[in-house]
Amino acid sequence: MKILTIVGARPQFVKAAALSREIRKNSQLQEIIVHTGQHFDTNMSDIFFEEMDIPKPNYNLNINGLSHGAMTGQMLEGIEKIILSEKPDTVLAYGDTNSTLAGALAAKKLHVKVAHVEAGLRSFNMKMPEEINRILTDRISDWLFCPTDTAVSNLIAEGLNPSNIYQCGDVMEDAALYYAAMAEQKSTILQTLSLQDQPFVLATLHRAENTDNPTRLKQITEAINTIHRHTKVVIPLHPRTRNKLAELNLNLDCITIDPIGYFDMLSLLTHCSLVITDSGGLQKEAFFFRKHCLTTRTETEWVELVTNGYNTLTDSDTETIIARAQQKLNEAYPDAMNLYGNGKACERICQVILA
Repeated sequence: MKILTIVGARPQFVKAAALSREIRKNSQLQEIIVHTGQHFDTNMSDIFFEEMDIPKPNYNLNINGLSHGAMTGQMLEGIEKIILSEKPDTVLAYGDTNSTLAGALAAKKLHVKVAHVEAGLRSFNMKMPEEINRILTDRISDWLFCPTDTAVSNLIAEGLNPSNIYQCGDVMEDAALYYAAMAEQKSTILQTLSLQDQPFVLATLHRAENTDNPTRLKQITEAINTIHRHTKVVIPLHPRTRNKLAELNLNLDCITIDPIGYFDMLSLLTHCSLVITDSGGLQKEAFFFRKHCLTTRTETEWVELVTNGYNTLTDSDTETIIARAQQKLNEAYPDAMNLYGNGKACERICQVILA
């Protein structure tokens, strides 16, 4: 069976690293990888393939830096040509990016089966481009691989066929468990930033709802700056976020660094005292490494993390972020539950595809 895998953004590289490794173990499966180019910075793309031993993409479309419509349209055109040439049995798409939707649409219009990994997630916020992408992709997918029971419930509530829905666990946990020890040996980020043996906060800030809203961006920036005065904050800064801060003449008075590879991120996660993020993936990774997480949004797709006390929604409110950070920095982490499959998701996905 030939699988055409679509990737384009950092979280998808991480997921592909885990699932592609499982696919390569099986002689009945052949994988063709298409990189749309959505994340084009070397530190946000090439480094993942190099350090995580993901096979080099068979195709790179180099589509980036465009509006949502232009980007999705060009990806759709490019992926369609590859499908016609490669004639895959299945197109596999991850998550909720423009690359995800373009891959699913191109496949379905050519009557090729679609497998959606990380199906069923919902923020119930239709202003998020990611929410639109995931809903549309789920609607046309033949295999819906859900990471959680909540995701399964969301799809059933929307009327999708239960026979197409599989609760397989989360491939991100597979990757985190596999690569953590390797990261400890290979990463030198702690030494580079002089963060050994001291508490620090790991932060990220990139989601459009925060970066494109001047008030929200200013509030979050002020919170991070205040926290940094007491506990160091390190933030790998997305190029788009850096540009938005410059446009608004806002300064992050903390440790800002360029985007980093997965091993460096795992090292920071392993040793940090707290995570502050608007990223979906990092919320889960904080849980994998037993770190309190503050999410600077009004909602999350990973509701089980909030329900069970592992994640706290702060919105963008400066005082709330500061207060919750102080609280969590002095609070023990609750006992961890098995929420995401304990590292067996990729194995289950391959079993379903081959059944």
